[in-house]
Amino acid sequence: MKFSTYLENITGVSVYPLISLVIFVAFFLLVLFWMYSIDGKEMKRIENLL
Repeated sequence: MKFSTYLENITGVSVYPLISLVIFVAFFLLVLFWMYSIDGKEMKRIENLL
């Protein structure tokens, strides 16, 4: 029996993919906002860390 067969029997399981998508998009937007709001000196410092 496939794993997806077990998931079909759980009530409300369809909400979990939606929640994970919202978390991913929120994290992606947060990183984009941080990337565009950082100043040049800090970006140079981060570049030189490695």
